[in-house]
Amino acid sequence: MKIIHTADWHLGKNLEGHSRIKEQEAFLGDFVRICEEEQADLILIAGDVFDSYNPSALAEQLFYDTLKQLSRGGRCMTVVIAGNHDNPERLTAPGPLAKEHGIVMAGTPGTVILPGSYGEHEITESGPGYIQVSIGEEKADLLLVPFPSEKRMNEVFLEETTEETEKAQSYANRIRLLFSRLSSHFRPDAVHLIVSHLFVMNSTADGSERSIQLGGSYIVGSEVFPENADYIALGHIHKPQKVPGQPNARYSGAPIHYNQREISFGNQVLAITAHAGQPCLIREIPLPVYKPVEVWKCASVEEAVSRCEKESGRDCWVYLEIQTEDYIHEEDIRSMKRHKADILSIRPVFSGADTSSHHAGEPEELPFDVLVKDFYRQKFQTDMEPEAWELLLDILGEESDLIP
Repeated sequence: MKIIHTADWHLGKNLEGHSRIKEQEAFLGDFVRICEEEQADLILIAGDVFDSYNPSALAEQLFYDTLKQLSRGGRCMTVVIAGNHDNPERLTAPGPLAKEHGIVMAGTPGTVILPGSYGEHEITESGPGYIQVSIGEEKADLLLVPFPSEKRMNEVFLEETTEETEKAQSYANRIRLLFSRLSSHFRPDAVHLIVSHLFVMNSTADGSERSIQLGGSYIVGSEVFPENADYIALGHIHKPQKVPGQPNARYSGAPIHYNQREISFGNQVLAITAHAGQPCLIREIPLPVYKPVEVWKCASVEEAVSRCEKESGRDCWVYLEIQTEDYIHEEDIRSMKRHKADILSIRPVFSGADTSSHHAGEPEELPFDVLVKDFYRQKFQTDMEPEAWELLLDILGEESDLIP
């Protein structure tokens, strides 16, 4: 059985207000070609298809057109689960119409997929969170766990007895119990697969999903996964990687660099060859950089203008950082942008400026005016003028709840 694993497309996502749709179209064209060349039997899309709960019509059309192409007339089965950026109901709404193309969609943990024919393949048995599939001469059992938020996990365990509820006090325990139960549907003569969208402890969370670590929310250890899973297809983290302690669990990563923190690693999709009772063969298929995100560090305004003029023909996104002793004048900014249209930001870096806070203590302990002025100093490398502070107060209003 030939499987392709991808995730975190974030269709419709912008970068500093600039559309990435052309890059996403280029990736999806490559992805369709890769799946055709690999003659994939099964495609796993592990969440965050869209970047928002209300994707644009263009993003949705791009997704559905791609699914139809991936189907190859129903010869390939595609399994899609929702991520934390997806609206589960909206993502899965076309599910009944997609059935003839071999497309399976799960929006929340515990989703029940109806048995029957899906393209040229058959779901022979199913239940909350799992399907058993016949694909050609092979059998596959898939556990489907879309983004398991705290609320959704509470709903899964809503009818539990007191004893079971005590076992599931922590989020990680609930995830472990869920996978343990679902794995009881693994058959000895089938390929055992898991598709989920979650954060596994000790994975490197570079990029757009860094904030999910705050407060330890939604983090689980690799021990939550059943030992008899042949391959675990994960989404949520944009950096491709193996899960520590679980060599058959992989994050495919995002197909595009979605911010400047992500430019240090390459993008890929994963090709898996699987047979029941045998170790999987996993190959990484690299993707091109469709439009690079670059940080240009210039020693002067003149150097920045010159570089923008020199590289005006290059197709790339640019963050400009310019060493200067003064503010950058509007005419210089216009000159840079006239030569280079895809400048995302222009940041002055003042020589010898102290960008650290002048105040000790935790942020929540500091007064509102101190927080604002420290932020302003770090952002613009200069103190906030009294007039700017007064203007901010006027905008907020003296009685505003925004001012503690």
